[in-house]
Amino acid sequence: MGKRNRNRGRNGGGRDGGAEGKSDRDSGWGAGYADIIKENKLFEQYYQELKIVPEGEFEEFMEAMREPLPATIRITGYKSHAKEILHTLKEKYFKDIQDLEIDGQKIEAPQALSWYPDEQAWHTNMSRKILRKSPLLEKFHQFLVSETECGNISRQEAVSMIPPLLLKIEPHHKILDMCAAPGSKTAQLIEMLHSDMDVPFPEGFVIANDVDNKRCYLLVHQAKRLNSPCIMVVNHDASCIPRLMVEQNGTKDVLFYDRVLCDVPCSGDGTMRKNIDVWKKWTTSNSLHLHGLQLRIAVRGVEQLAVSGRMVYSTCSLNPIEDEAVIASLLEKSEGALELVDASADLPGLKYMPGITSWKLMTKEGQWYSDWSEVPTNRHTQIRPTMFPPTDPEKLQSMKLERCMRILPHHQNTGGFFVAVLMKKGPMPWNRRQPKVTVDSEPPAEEGDGQTPTDQHHRVVIGLNVLCLLLTCAGPCEDPFVFLTEDDPVFPPIQTFYNLSSDFPKLNVLTRTHEGKKRHLYMVSKELRNVLLNNSERMKVINTGVKVWSRNNDGEQFGCAFRLAQEGIYTLNPYIRARVINISVEDVKVLLTEENPFLSRLGEDAHAQAKKLEMGSIVLRYQPDLKDPDAPQCPIELCGWRGKTSIRAFVPRNERLHYLRMVGVEVFKDKQGKKEGGASESQEGNAENTEEPGQEEDTAEQEQSDTEQNGSAQSKTNNSEDNQN
Repeated sequence: MGKRNRNRGRNGGGRDGGAEGKSDRDSGWGAGYADIIKENKLFEQYYQELKIVPEGEFEEFMEAMREPLPATIRITGYKSHAKEILHTLKEKYFKDIQDLEIDGQKIEAPQALSWYPDEQAWHTNMSRKILRKSPLLEKFHQFLVSETECGNISRQEAVSMIPPLLLKIEPHHKILDMCAAPGSKTAQLIEMLHSDMDVPFPEGFVIANDVDNKRCYLLVHQAKRLNSPCIMVVNHDASCIPRLMVEQNGTKDVLFYDRVLCDVPCSGDGTMRKNIDVWKKWTTSNSLHLHGLQLRIAVRGVEQLAVSGRMVYSTCSLNPIEDEAVIASLLEKSEGALELVDASADLPGLKYMPGITSWKLMTKEGQWYSDWSEVPTNRHTQIRPTMFPPTDPEKLQSMKLERCMRILPHHQNTGGFFVAVLMKKGPMPWNRRQPKVTVDSEPPAEEGDGQTPTDQHHRVVIGLNVLCLLLTCAGPCEDPFVFLTEDDPVFPPIQTFYNLSSDFPKLNVLTRTHEGKKRHLYMVSKELRNVLLNNSERMKVINTGVKVWSRNNDGEQFGCAFRLAQEGIYTLNPYIRARVINISVEDVKVLLTEENPFLSRLGEDAHAQAKKLEMGSIVLRYQPDLKDPDAPQCPIELCGWRGKTSIRAFVPRNERLHYLRMVGVEVFKDKQGKKEGGASESQEGNAENTEEPGQEEDTAEQEQSDTEQNGSAQSKTNNSEDNQN
């Protein structure tokens, strides 16, 4: 969805604004606003005159705009547990809800969005207040919160889910998300890259950008839950985001993206159902102020798009000045290099109106202009020629603006939305003579790209054992990204202890400190490593990599100083050939509900495997039993510790609850905070000491709250509006 702008002064000055105003489209359950008069005569006058709503439907349209927006959830598609989550929702929660009445109001069971593939998205009329009124719904609410924190469910408004689907992502695609915070759509892009969970490192990646440093941490928080080595968060103005370089066959080439998501900041009048303040603040001036910024971001997006690549432009505004006017201007500038794609068959079941081909402008005083020639000179700074439709009928027809998609709130009980899919058929006119690029040189700025020198610099430092990307910046500095070399002394004990396979990509391992002991080790894909190392002076990286190992105090006495990290276990899984215990469903229950069980509490087979292992970090692996349909039908990988006489799982609280639900154990806290069933308090928080030395600091709870990499302390303070629980 487009970002609803809240600070036009800053955005009007040419800043991205992706972090300035995010509508609540990516937020949680139900509305909690006090009664506000939902009237704006100028709004009604404007859209009635533009005829964006089919004849005879305007009253229905306005009634829908005044109704609260239904809550929607999306099950993450790439997780191997998605089918299990869907099964739990349908068989446990939705069935119980459908016959429920609260205060005389019949609760409607959630319904699958007809246009979203594989029943992976659902909507309901339940508000947060209703969710908490019934103990049964309170359990459902706790389920949603817990699974959201695990990254298994995303609470995201329905129309916000559309742009990633229209991009048609494949695992090898290189993707740029230009205005990404807080990251619900970014999460969709990551999921699509990992459609095959047997491939830990897809060839593609997502570079997610936002102009606002603080909101970049919201983005990190959202992406981190998916534990992908193929995501990088960067902090740039989208309208002049740097052109990056990658090394191929010993030479540096420009990085062009296969897919670009251009979800621009907008006036947000399609969000009135959730953002009630838009009713009193809406004027036509909002769109006039934003049009130039939106066009600059879109131009920069197509400049970075590969030929034959696809860009989706979207807003949560219904105003053609922000929608069709931007697309028409972009098409005209492209001189045939861009084409609007007919996406009508891509989402069967989605109801939408075609883009409009005729519109006019209205000032906040109510003055109308149908053509640039009518605009008085004293208004030329506010009103620009690109805001009007093309005057040449043939040119207008050739643009096929009707291929744009307008989603109206009353058609499928959603927010208002605009989306257009563009394909690049050739280089943009000002890029047709590609500049020559030589190794170790800064590529010249493209003509008209608005690129200016930046005072935010990186430098590459090559040491004996490290290849380090250091960042110097005017704002808060991030920790450095230090890539290890194949002969780094940290590897031999890890290699031996876990019997890593020979194809383990050592060069993809990095740490976030240049000096002293390495506390955590992270992994990125080979392609992202290439991007990091070849863009030292033109990219401000906030975060990349998934944590795979953490240092264990005094761990050397157990044979290895590094224990496995739960968030990276699925990335490491294909390479680990030792320290693995195969467990049953009953073993999973024991490990996740008992505080520090003796080895003898495991089943006979798992117990025998555990006895053969020395103390230290282990993998606890459950493989589905196809003969037992009642058991989870997806693999489960848990990090654990084999002690002298006991065994323990190191799993963050919400993941623990997730796995317990998968094996049929429900954990629920009543309103007094008392637990019913499942894990003990200490087991849930994993806060008790284990018997091995030096493990006090290595609890799963601390793993979950570790802020060295993800800046989650900042994300929590900025997350109140966009990711409500």
